[in-house]
Amino acid sequence: MFEPHRFVRRSVVVAAVAAYSVAAHAAASFVVKDIRIEGLQRVEPGTVFAYLPIKQGDTFTDDKATEAIRKLYATGFFNDVKIGTQGDGVVVVTVLERPAIASIDFAGTHEFEKDALNKALGSVGLSDGRFYDKSLVDKSEQELKRQYLTRGYYAAEITTTVTPVDRNRVTILFSVIEGPSAKIRQVNFIGNKIFSAGTLEDEMQLSTPNWFSWYTKNDLYSKEKLTGDLENIRSYYLDRGYLEFNIESTQVSISPDKKDMYLTISLHEGEPYTITGIDVSGDTLDKTEELRKLVQLKVGDRFSAAKLTASTKAIVDRLGDYGYAFANVNAQPQINQKDHTVNLNLQVTPGRRVYVRHINITGNNKTRDEVIRREMRQFESSWFDGERLKLSKDRLNRLGYFTDVQVNTTPVEGTPDQVDVDVKVTEKPTGSIQLGAGFSSTDKVILSAGVSQDNVFGSGTSLSVNVNTAKAYRTLTVTQVDPYFTVDGIQRITDAYYRTYEPLYYSTDSTFTIISAGGDLKFGIPFSETDTVFFGIGFEQDRFRTDVYTPAYYLDYIYGPVNPATGLRSGGVGQVVNNFPITVGWSRDARDSSLIPSRGYLSKVNTEVGTPLGNTSYYKIDLQQQYYYSFARGFILGFNVQGGYGKSLGDAPFPIFKNYYAGGIGSVRGYEPSSLGPRDATTNDPIGGSRMFVSNIEMTIPIPGSGYEKTLRVFTFFDMGNVWGDDTSAINNGGDGLRYSYGAGLAWISPIGPLKLSMGFPVVKHAGDQYQKFQFQIGTAF
Repeated sequence: MFEPHRFVRRSVVVAAVAAYSVAAHAAASFVVKDIRIEGLQRVEPGTVFAYLPIKQGDTFTDDKATEAIRKLYATGFFNDVKIGTQGDGVVVVTVLERPAIASIDFAGTHEFEKDALNKALGSVGLSDGRFYDKSLVDKSEQELKRQYLTRGYYAAEITTTVTPVDRNRVTILFSVIEGPSAKIRQVNFIGNKIFSAGTLEDEMQLSTPNWFSWYTKNDLYSKEKLTGDLENIRSYYLDRGYLEFNIESTQVSISPDKKDMYLTISLHEGEPYTITGIDVSGDTLDKTEELRKLVQLKVGDRFSAAKLTASTKAIVDRLGDYGYAFANVNAQPQINQKDHTVNLNLQVTPGRRVYVRHINITGNNKTRDEVIRREMRQFESSWFDGERLKLSKDRLNRLGYFTDVQVNTTPVEGTPDQVDVDVKVTEKPTGSIQLGAGFSSTDKVILSAGVSQDNVFGSGTSLSVNVNTAKAYRTLTVTQVDPYFTVDGIQRITDAYYRTYEPLYYSTDSTFTIISAGGDLKFGIPFSETDTVFFGIGFEQDRFRTDVYTPAYYLDYIYGPVNPATGLRSGGVGQVVNNFPITVGWSRDARDSSLIPSRGYLSKVNTEVGTPLGNTSYYKIDLQQQYYYSFARGFILGFNVQGGYGKSLGDAPFPIFKNYYAGGIGSVRGYEPSSLGPRDATTNDPIGGSRMFVSNIEMTIPIPGSGYEKTLRVFTFFDMGNVWGDDTSAINNGGDGLRYSYGAGLAWISPIGPLKLSMGFPVVKHAGDQYQKFQFQIGTAF
């Protein structure tokens, strides 16, 4: 027979009611022989026993019953918990489970994707399958409102509907009335006399709506962005000597209809300060003069916080080159408010000289450790060297495998003269798709595509397959690069290709085609951190397919010139040419990044010689030089110059399959691909030439209000170039001067590579030139 229960029931104040219940039904304690759980539906009995503080063999008391109720209720699994006894030594735990969340849905959401909202709710603990908790749902409502506030939807309203379903479950529906988004309509400055409001607004990310607000979202108020903007304004004044500058107040107001926001910033400018003295003191390691030369400020200059910071950093970096990893430079200004002058004392504390114990690498889920370690120029068990550490970081960035590389030093606990170097990388997808297209005035389309993997299986080896499906130029190229073919860093480049090229596709009805198949093997030997010398050998077979429209220049090369006496051709190279070229080259890459260079330069020289092993002899020299300059925060000026010169080593003319071409994407924009240069004297078709020159000037400009980020920018360009051939009767070199073009475009670091959209126009139009205005390209710098 079931005896009357001693039980404790949860109510509004669990502890008080539990204490009262135990007191009201107090009974003598006993030894627990068995424990039964009743009311479970989804929760496993083992879970309850794990939280239950009462075990078999324990002495049951009212205090333990109260504690058990508290612990089971604290799990969040149950709406009600009772504990009673039955028979001799049996404890009965009766529970009422909370409903489980069957599904979470949203209605009326247009600004956010549902996945983003589910992720936001997951951050506060609400998700499918969890037990329903009213307080958690309330927190979720507040989190959704917070998400909308970050987008400027201050009038957003959220209603939550909880619907019971079968098997003790509920569905939760968040209904959203988004309302209008509040835009920043005005930014007001009070107290600015030296610099205009427009100048100060240029230092801010937050702005009134403009053409690019749809992308930057900077017309939506954000407390974090405003804090950063205020610091930018403060830095702007301090960099110009205004040491007394202060932001006195900031006011953010919203219109009654919650559509418009107004920012008011009150500031005190003060007077500019001039430097009257600079001293470098402390333990300078007898290098006072050397360190003094690193100071960018001079006596008589206006004070600049940016130059002071750069000076202290330069001194710290120089001491780091000598092994002092934890050097400190403390700038102590002595301010004369009456005369508005400042005297600077840079106090140097080098600390102890240290050496590197371990190099720890994290974040490389795919890339092998050895791929990263072989780029490190700071070695373990050697003196710390700040310059080598910086070089190591630059080399890792140049790999192109990572979106971010962080290199930090950590002191070894208990050992004052040792540090660990922590290298943390953030990997990016190293596989990419390259696409290119151009649209001409005659409605012809050029398409190309490629697939590449720069870090196959995390080994650092790259493999690429490029396919060009254009009617005029079809290619299939397979390239494999092993950057560490030997442990000394000698790289091996293996290339195989098959190409068909119709050089006259855009100008005549001729289907003249050059079909090339071959491959080459090249080795790159590093001679310094930036210099590499290349040696290679290859094989190539070129076949020619002619028709009745083929220009005489090509026919003269293949079949020989026409004999006036017989009217027949003789002396040509034939329809099949075998070539065994050798190549020697040199490159120096001193750019800060291969993907988005902003400073530094790239130099390339390559010489190719057709050897007597084949049936054609020639040489060609290719030169390329790039320079990048960064200035005015986010502006990048780039220069690219390419030149090529080829000449035959025998009686035959320079091989037509080695001709240079110019015009179009990656060359002189605004012109049809390969349309510049010599033309056949009979048909006036562009036929390429043995000499080429192309130059590009490009100014990349950050989008106003985008925070000077590199992912989306506009650019302007000025291109020039042309191709020249040998002076023969079959070639028309008339109008062979340089061609010039200009234009503008948009650059975007897209998920599949750097994308450029450009619109190009010729400076002066020449008779016979073919133009192409709109182009886009992915994966190339110019």
